[in-house]
Amino acid sequence: MIKITIGENQGNQRLDRFLKKYFVKASLSHIYKLIRKDVKVNGKRKNPETVLAAGDELTIYMSQEEAESLQRDIRRVSVKKQFSVIYEDENVLIADKPFGLLTHGDGRERKNHLANQVTDYLILKGEYDPRTEKTFTPSPANRLDRNTTGLVIFGKTAPALQELNEMIRERDAIEKIYMTIVSGNIKENLYLRDDMIKDDRRNISRISQSEEKGKSMETEVFPMAHGKTGGRTYTLAQVKIRTGRTHQIRLQLASAGYPLIGDVKYGSKAVNDFMKNKYNLSTQLLHANKLIFAECKEGGVLACLQGREFTSRLPERFERIKEDIFG
Repeated sequence: MIKITIGENQGNQRLDRFLKKYFVKASLSHIYKLIRKDVKVNGKRKNPETVLAAGDELTIYMSQEEAESLQRDIRRVSVKKQFSVIYEDENVLIADKPFGLLTHGDGRERKNHLANQVTDYLILKGEYDPRTEKTFTPSPANRLDRNTTGLVIFGKTAPALQELNEMIRERDAIEKIYMTIVSGNIKENLYLRDDMIKDDRRNISRISQSEEKGKSMETEVFPMAHGKTGGRTYTLAQVKIRTGRTHQIRLQLASAGYPLIGDVKYGSKAVNDFMKNKYNLSTQLLHANKLIFAECKEGGVLACLQGREFTSRLPERFERIKEDIFG
């Protein structure tokens, strides 16, 4: 028999989901069998949909050896810290992601990505222990493409991550602002509203046609400066996204006639060839430079961030190209 006391990072989730995370090697049928026969919550049988709360006590009628055989193997490989910390408290960490680093792992890179680097950083600080936190890992609430730089928010605790995710879904609760350089002369502010169709196999998105049902995208674009080089006009633009779709800024600006410089998926080949030759730029120039916590939940774990604004300086390469084109 083993006993588990539900902590803050384990609460507010269903019993079946908690057990599937705790016994990651167990099948779902095994989990439901445990719930029917071998699990009590505060001394009583409960159904799989029961929502656990911090302080609840689970009694599981199995040996410690069997429990350990069903749990995740902890064999972490430390990765070198490449990000910088813009802000950190007991609930939240805001990381400044460098160029070329994935936010999450993928099929090709499972170890050296920002999420693992942040987790290792918190382990070294003694703020996270994967041996005791079997159902929670500090995780990002927003995501940037590999070659997009800038601010990524991590929830260090489950309540903080849940609140961050709710705020992101509410669109304007956390304002996300980017800087980029596009080909073309954006003369006035733009409001872009489109529907997106994503091709997961090719990792590319497109604007949906009238008869297609896609996911909505909303983007605001504010021209900051104009300049010329190589016979073409370019615009330094600040971009605010109200939704967070894959490649949203790149796709919508290209569709509006203002492709990001260096963007090989959605951009102009002629512009990209010029930028490659002049600046050795071969990927999109896009930087997530500002986060504003506009509407934090009153009395929530993130209430102390209400009205706070966090910024990230432009990377050296972005700054160099900006100065050359716009002075």
